[in-house]
Amino acid sequence: MDIDYKIIGQRIKEERRKLGWSQERLSEEIDVTTVYISRVERGTSQINLKRLAQISKALGTSLEYLVGGTVTDAPNYLDKELYETLITCTPAKQRLIYNIAQIVSNAKFVS
Repeated sequence: MDIDYKIIGQRIKEERRKLGWSQERLSEEIDVTTVYISRVERGTSQINLKRLAQISKALGTSLEYLVGGTVTDAPNYLDKELYETLITCTPAKQRLIYNIAQIVSNAKFVS
């Protein structure tokens, strides 16, 4: 799996803007320069896990969202994941997945 720094940067920018923060405000929160934040948001600078965790904490969002675009504790997060998986499958594979889902949904599980 390749890391798409541009998408991570876009997500950081979106979350920062939701808070009404400037790049300067975010840079002050995590003690970096505004030039660094600008490069991260444009995806022209690789970001290490420590710095990404700092940004995540400052913005009040999860690392999971910044890196992958999903939040597993959000209601119905699998809807998007399942949809994105299905659209990449051939019609035959989609039918197979549908059939398996039908079998599983009708199964009785004993605890």
